[in-house]
Amino acid sequence: MTTFNNLEWTRAPKVYEITDECIQITTVPNTDLWQRTYYGFQNDNAPVLQMTTDEEYFSFTVKTSFDTKRRFDQCGIVIYLNSDNWLKASIEYENESFQRLGSVVTNDGYSDWASFDIDSAIKSMWYRLSRRESDYCIEYSEDGVTYKQMRIAHLNHGEGTIKFGIYACSPEDSSFEAVFTEMNIGPCQWEAHK
Repeated sequence: MTTFNNLEWTRAPKVYEITDECIQITTVPNTDLWQRTYYGFQNDNAPVLQMTTDEEYFSFTVKTSFDTKRRFDQCGIVIYLNSDNWLKASIEYENESFQRLGSVVTNDGYSDWASFDIDSAIKSMWYRLSRRESDYCIEYSEDGVTYKQMRIAHLNHGEGTIKFGIYACSPEDSSFEAVFTEMNIGPCQWEAHK
């Protein structure tokens, strides 16, 4: 794992561990990131661990491992600018049969959620977040080699200096251990449109 010296917490969890090999977060019940749309509520209390950059073209990859068992338990990647402007990608547990691999983009205080169902037996996933100025591409991989596109998105306030990294939360009365390994940042793997 690439060593990152500029990681900063937004709402540090009560229990976590950071080593050169991995980051472990134990989630706290009733934590989430969501703004307004459909459900009507606003939740902005998930722990987020990020680094800051003004680099306009890069790719960030990380492997997540988890043993979620309660609805909406999740861990993944995030760009958290403020409570009204952010994006995240993760697997959200639903039940013993399926869970939802998806992403949320929140612009000016309204969240969306794009997802598709996958088997609940899946307990790890790689993500790759690529930046091209204010536009972002989120990809996922089951093996850390072959990545598939989840979505392309624009952040209305995603220009200039941003923060990006990882998060984990349990929106209901639950707790689990999220493990992040193989974190790397490098040249942008998302090619310019031709």
